[in-house]
Parts: sequence; C-alpha cells; structure tokens
Amino acid sequence: MKTFRLPTRFAATLGLIAACLFAPQIIRAQTPQATPPPPAQPRSVQFPRPVEKTLANGLRVIVIERAGAPLVAGQLIIKNGGEADPAELAGLSNMVADLITKGTEKRSATQIAEAVEALGGSLDSSARWDASRVGVNVISSKIGPALEILADVVRRPTFKEDEIERLRQQTIDDLTVELGEPSAIAAYVAARVVFGDAPYGKPLAGTTESITRISRNDIVQFHGRYYRPDNAILVLGGDIKPAKAFRLAEQYLGDWKKPDTALPSMPAAQLATAAGPRVIVVDKPDAGQAAVLVTRSGINRRDPDYFIGIVANSVLSGYSGRLNQEIRIKRGLSYGAGSSLEARREVGPFSASAQTKNISALEVAELLMREVGRLSSEPVPDIEMTPRKAVVVGNFARNLETASGLVAQVGSLAVYGISFDEINRYIGNVQTITAANLQRFASARLGAKETNIVIVGNAKDFLPALRKQYAKVEVIPVAELDLNTALLRKKKLTN
Repeated sequence: MKTFRLPTRFAATLGLIAACLFAPQIIRAQTPQATPPPPAQPRSVQFPRPVEKTLANGLRVIVIERAGAPLVAGQLIIKNGGEADPAELAGLSNMVADLITKGTEKRSATQIAEAVEALGGSLDSSARWDASRVGVNVISSKIGPALEILADVVRRPTFKEDEIERLRQQTIDDLTVELGEPSAIAAYVAARVVFGDAPYGKPLAGTTESITRISRNDIVQFHGRYYRPDNAILVLGGDIKPAKAFRLAEQYLGDWKKPDTALPSMPAAQLATAAGPRVIVVDKPDAGQAAVLVTRSGINRRDPDYFIGIVANSVLSGYSGRLNQEIRIKRGLSYGAGSSLEARREVGPFSASAQTKNISALEVAELLMREVGRLSSEPVPDIEMTPRKAVVVGNFARNLETASGLVAQVGSLAVYGISFDEINRYIGNVQTITAANLQRFASARLGAKETNIVIVGNAKDFLPALRKQYAKVEVIPVAELDLNTALLRKKKLTN
C-alpha cells in the first residue's frame, strides 16, 4: 500500500501551528490547582437498626432490611479463625474455609459452582484471624435457594482427599512465591517479633512445613469443633423482610444440631516478652530492594480509643498521608509507604512500612520512626486533620453502599460484641477526634520505646550503617529463617 507523505517543510509548519493551538490546553491540563478544595462537611446517615433472633440450636440470626436494589447478601460467620489453629498446624482454619465450598454429601465442587451460577449469584468463603465466613450474594427472589446451598456447604462438607491435596499444593506454591518477596518476609517476621509463639504470631496462611503436616483428620476435627450453630452468626441484609429471613434461617439451619461438647476455650493472644525493642535484619543477598517495617502492639477492636487510633493511622497512611509524603513524594525513596492498625479480638499489631533501595534502608527506617514519633511530639494541624478524617469517613461510607458491605460491617460488630448503634454514630465519633486526642494516643500507644525494626534485603548494603545507629542488631541469613517459631532460626543439626 502506498503511503502519502506531506512535504517536510509543510509538515513542520502544520506541527508548529498545532503546537501553538493546543499548548495552552495542555498546560492548563497539567497545571495542578494551587489550593485543592476542602472536603465537604460529612452528612449524617441513618441506617435501619438490625433485628435479631436466636434459634433453639444457638444460631444467632441478624437481619438488616434495606430496600432499593433487589439484592440480598448473606454471611454465615464462625466465631473462630486463625487464632484457633494449633501451634504446629498454622493455616488450618484457612484450609478449612477454602475447602468448605469444594464438595458436600450431595454436590461436587463443580455442582456447587453451577448451582450458584444458575441463581445469578456468588458464593465465597474465607478465614481471618478471629472469624471464618461463608457468604452469598443473589437477587432477593433467589435468597431461599442460595441459603440452602450455603447451609449445605457449611454443614455437610466432605473434604475429599483430592481437593485437599490440590489445595495443599496450591497453598505451598503460593507461599513459596510469596516468601521470595522481602515485604512478605518482613510481615511474617514482624508478627513473630510482636506476638512470639502466641496465636497471632503464626502466619495466617501457614508455612510450607505446617501445610504439609495438616491431614484430612485435622481438617475434619477443626470443622466439627468450631463449625456449630452455637458458635455461628447468620447475617442477612438488603431487600428482605425480617420475618422472611427468620423463616428461611429456621428452614435451612434450624435442624443444625448443636454438639453436646462445650466450645473449646481460646488462649489469649499474648504479646512477645522482650527486654526492649528489637532490630532484626533478614539477609537476602538476591533482594533487589529492601523491605523496611517498624512494628509494635496496637489496640483491640473494643478499645475505647479505637476511633482515635484509626484517625491517627489515617494521618500516617494513604497516598497523601505523612509516610508517603515524606518517603515517596519528597524524597523519592520508595514507590509507596503506609501503615496499618489492625484491631482484632485481642490486641493486634501496628506497623509502618516501605520498600526502598538496599542502600536507603536505614534512612527509610529512621523516617518511618520519625513520622510515627511526630504524632506525639506536635499537634496535627486542622488543614491536615480535616482531609484525613474525610478519608476515614469516605471509606466507611463506601463500604456500606452495597448489601454485602453492610452485612460485613454488621457481622464484624456482632463478632466483636459491639453495639449496632455504632454504625450510625461512626461519622460523629470520627469528627469529634481532636489533635490533642491524637497526641495522647500516639504517646501512649505508638511510642518508639516499644517499636521494633525489621529489614529484609541485601544486608551488605545497609548493615554497617545500621550497626552504627543501633547497638544490637540481630542478623538472620534468609536460608536460616524459620517462621514456625518465635526464635526465627532453624535449629542447628548436631552430630
């Protein structure tokens, strides 16, 4: 095909004219607004109060009706998760939750998937630290058949050997890939540093060693021990009347038999005992970047300072949070930095982290510590506090837009024994937080004296400088790292 070309001089002239015509628009598009508009005042919102009933077998049923979209979400929550895993079987609750939808006494995994698809819905299951969940989402006219499937997978899973072995290999493959990443290693090490051999110290997904040890008998026993009506909560939300929801719950779960044995008591999620904060380096010579993480204990979900905590974390985290501003935007030391405050049934962890060049690891660690410390040393100005509160409120509101989000929020409150009124008080609770509140919280709960440093990377690039800054640095070659124990080191074989 012949290509038509303009004469060079004419083409250049046209290009110059186009540049002159469109340059102002390009400049205007690329020039940021000098002063971003302030967030609008948050609007109060009123959600209907959930209605609940406890069945004769002990199953707690909670219904929150919200008309509008003809959708219903259901979630059956088991009030135990990773914290119930035996010490040598980390990842057991996670495997049980994954396998729960992979076959029952009357349906294969394929038949379950096809039945849910025929309803135009979805079915999912997962385990977290304090609870395991199985959820369905369907149009309101299909909630009955969907709830029948949910009840079937929760009550009558078969845990077939081929499904167990398939999941075992997938999990080990995923862990092998994950543990090639410095950031994943740092997170696992941090949990052991904060919680030691207590329940929260174990990896939620397990380790290659613990997943290899888990047998079908372990899976069946865990299911029988914790998946029982008097340890479960059914939450239904969306376009459904409470009377209908209770009737369906009775129909499909009312004959779920409560075992005669008592529920096992759970060990407390204790904190690791150490003489002081630790500085741990995992030497991974092939690491192209270093993962830097500072960590310590935080709060539990019922803590009176919960709302102060989440606002404090918002000041630090997010794209426009202090950590990202200082480490990425001002200094270009990382693609992103942030923090998390995990409020669980027992005290969870606080951590702040970033990935950076190996040679910048010490600088980033000091910046993380400095920014966390600055929360207690100086008040957060209103010009910063207002948008960070808006982020907290916005995330909360966005999570409640869907029936599944609303059900998840109500379910979480139920698991932690918190009043449902908190949903309607949430925005007000956030707005009342002051700079003085944040300073007090940071001083008492985020102090550097109890904060540990974990760095995973090519140690030769940062270890000499780190040792000048910190008197005691623990160095663990990655080949000797053992995440199955709080000691973090593999036992040396003796002759």
